[in-house]
Amino acid sequence: MSYSKRDEDSGRIGYHHYFDKTTVLQEARVFNESPINARKCRALLTKILYLISLGETFGTTEATELFFSVTKLFQSKDSALRQMVYLVIKELSTVAEDVIMVTSSLMKDMQPTSEVMYRANAIRVLRKITDASMLQGLERFLKAAIVDKNAKVSSAALVSSYHLYGIAKEVVKRWANEAQEAINAKPPSAVSAATSYMTSFGNVPAAYTAVSNSNIVQYHALGLLYAIRQKDRMAVNKLVQAYAARSGMSGSVLRSPFAQCLLVRYACKVMEEDPSSTRAVYELLEGWLRHKSEMVNLEAAKAICEIKDASAKELFPAVTTLQNFLSSGKPSIKFAAIRALNKLAMTKPAAVAPCNIDMENMITDQNRSISTFAITTLLKTGNEASVERLMKQISGFMSEITDESKVLVVEAVGSLCIKFPAKHHVMLSFLSGALRDDGGYDFKRAVVDAIFNFVKYIPESKEAALSHLCEIIEDCEYSKLSVKILHLLGVEGPKCPQPTKYIRYIYNRVILENAVVRGAAVSALAKFGVNVEDEAVKQSVKVLLSRCLDDADDEVRDRATMYLNVIKSGDEKGYVKDDSTYALAYLERQLLAYVSNPEAADAPFDLTSVPKISRQEEQERGAQEQSAVAQSLGGGSISPPASSSNGGAGSRPSATTAPSLDQQAIYAQKLSEVSEFTSFGPLFKSSAKPVELTEAETEYVVSCVKHVFAHHVVFQFNIRNTINDTVLEDVNVLMTAESDDVSLVEVAIIPAPQLAYDVPGTAYVAFERTILEEYPECTFSSVLKFIAKDCDPTSGEPDEEGFEDEYQVEEVSLAIGDFVLPSYIPSFNKGWEDLGAEFEVVETLALTASPGIQEACNDIIALLGMQALENSGAVQGSNVHTMVLSGIFIGGIRVLARCRMTYDSSTGVTLQLAIRSANEEVSQVLIGAIA
Repeated sequence: MSYSKRDEDSGRIGYHHYFDKTTVLQEARVFNESPINARKCRALLTKILYLISLGETFGTTEATELFFSVTKLFQSKDSALRQMVYLVIKELSTVAEDVIMVTSSLMKDMQPTSEVMYRANAIRVLRKITDASMLQGLERFLKAAIVDKNAKVSSAALVSSYHLYGIAKEVVKRWANEAQEAINAKPPSAVSAATSYMTSFGNVPAAYTAVSNSNIVQYHALGLLYAIRQKDRMAVNKLVQAYAARSGMSGSVLRSPFAQCLLVRYACKVMEEDPSSTRAVYELLEGWLRHKSEMVNLEAAKAICEIKDASAKELFPAVTTLQNFLSSGKPSIKFAAIRALNKLAMTKPAAVAPCNIDMENMITDQNRSISTFAITTLLKTGNEASVERLMKQISGFMSEITDESKVLVVEAVGSLCIKFPAKHHVMLSFLSGALRDDGGYDFKRAVVDAIFNFVKYIPESKEAALSHLCEIIEDCEYSKLSVKILHLLGVEGPKCPQPTKYIRYIYNRVILENAVVRGAAVSALAKFGVNVEDEAVKQSVKVLLSRCLDDADDEVRDRATMYLNVIKSGDEKGYVKDDSTYALAYLERQLLAYVSNPEAADAPFDLTSVPKISRQEEQERGAQEQSAVAQSLGGGSISPPASSSNGGAGSRPSATTAPSLDQQAIYAQKLSEVSEFTSFGPLFKSSAKPVELTEAETEYVVSCVKHVFAHHVVFQFNIRNTINDTVLEDVNVLMTAESDDVSLVEVAIIPAPQLAYDVPGTAYVAFERTILEEYPECTFSSVLKFIAKDCDPTSGEPDEEGFEDEYQVEEVSLAIGDFVLPSYIPSFNKGWEDLGAEFEVVETLALTASPGIQEACNDIIALLGMQALENSGAVQGSNVHTMVLSGIFIGGIRVLARCRMTYDSSTGVTLQLAIRSANEEVSQVLIGAIA
């Protein structure tokens, strides 16, 4: 029988199709035959590996019996069979039992007198079956193998040591000298290299010693050495400095380009952890740009491009190197260079612009991955005059690239529309044409999202973009996209001059689509009936909705019935116009606290204490997460245009006082696990992000999070010990208020029991508010008090005796904004009118500390702890601005603020602040936070 691959003409198939696990287990008797038939055993071992590669699982008993049957083949001297034995043993060792019994055979093969092939493979297999308790006995053999003159043996020992480091750190740490010796070993001679080449062909006289001329040992040794020292910042710094000296020159210690690339990455990590070393590391990276290996040049150029806040002058050498690689004859080099430039163009397109001519030549490259990156980079760096030409070139090869590449192109076009809004007609036509091409859901969704950005950021393109979306839903195979488009039509369609032209497209979905899309179409129709002032349109929508009352799906009927009643009654604000939703994470936490407290069952659940968020806020949060993922993967994201103002608004980040609600839920869960805090009740608010109380380079890194309860305030101190070979025990934080008349009494100090090196810990200090009508503003001085113990550098065990020590950190402040929870409301004007002017307080103030209106907005948000509504927190380049804020004061009191600001270069920012709430005292307190 011929065991060839499938032959379409003869109908024969490969021999791997003729067996299964049962057949293989039955044939395993061949391992017990004497003498051993090497050819049969090799064939059977191949079948076993083939089954394992297909995902076939062996039971514990089956694997154990098979494992020990295979070990009998150690008697054979056939080198090819022995290699297969090592492979099968390594695969079965994770399932079989008592695999440790084969250790003696492997130890025998590890001896220096054994053949080189046996030694390297035996080390790799031994690593799979070794645990921490056995490693002490193998230490001598592995240390000798690391410094072995043969590269195969040394690499096998180094890689095995790297994997063993996870289960026996302290043992492997003792091998640092051997790893360093392997790095510094001199290269073998050419005669040795030729001998190694000859040994690969089979039997070689014993007088020859197989030595490889490969420098891969340095790569493995450097990786192991870094793993051993990575927790010691100073040791890593010395490692980089030692091997970076004379790098790439004749006589350099590191001859392997792989090891050089590792060193580049380690140098970047040093720069990230120690910003003061940025200049020195940059000089090293610039030197590596002139290395003789293209691989090292690329790694160094990518590292320079990823330096935060790098100037155009600093980026120039890296961009020049990458530009030279664009004309390389190797596709892999060209691809790596254009991808690095593409990533840089996302943040600094001006730095990549000099490469435009070279990238235009790559648009027609035969490798479509290269041409895709070239065109997407040009879309980021090109000028307005080249947009039409680029669009024509893109259209020519869109049908020839993969969906993943199409998504990259579409996202780049979406970003370009924000940069050059005047060219929106050309880009909309391109996106519309792209939808006619074949493609999966991700591609179609990317196109729809790009068109959504036209609607959102380019008002003059809104009607054209909506018309394209209407055409899309006429022939859309994905219900999710249809629902998304229908929702946007319902929101934006009524605002257009001729809203009726969209109603026909929406009602067609009610007739022709599935139940999910029909339900979305009914909701979109209802928004036209509510938001369009024309009575004729309202009447038409009522007629269309009444036709949906006989729909086959119950949800469609229910929606139509509800919306008809809403339109007739006029009570549309709570059902159609209210675009808010409750913060689900916060709501869940409040409900859990309510049902777990028997005393709270007498009163109804207070839903007003749960903050609301807008759907836009939800979408922005999701977009931020997607953008973070895209940036980590090297992809792009579509972002809105940056707002600007006179006075350098872009110089400060936008202020936020609202923590992630998911993060606050995590805080609440952790605090509920502390027995001293269980009587405090539900958590009202946690600070948005930890306040850093020390520099990142100090020996103890401390940050503080403030948690506010109804009657208590808890300060959470996150502490990290950065001193190697030192353990801190009983770590307390002593807080002292600067003022004696503060209505706060310390009720609990909870220390961090132990802080090992680079392991974060948490300490708490809790205060009770003795006068609930007062909302204390004060500053606390904070001191860490602890017992420091030195550790044995070999075993890591701390000494029995320690010494008391203390460490001063920055002050912690408690402000009025900490007692206000940011809260969203759908309509500020309605809420402002509902609160009334009875408890309104108005003050006019001069904000001399704020250099511009945007900075003033950020400062006001931070001081009041409230949420900016209606996108009023972003200033659109005017000297007059109004910002509206909303929040919930502790106790569930709704608070609204209106801030009218004017800017003059001579007098600065003048603020008229009006605050309304249901309590006059609360309004006065909040005014006092600014005044």
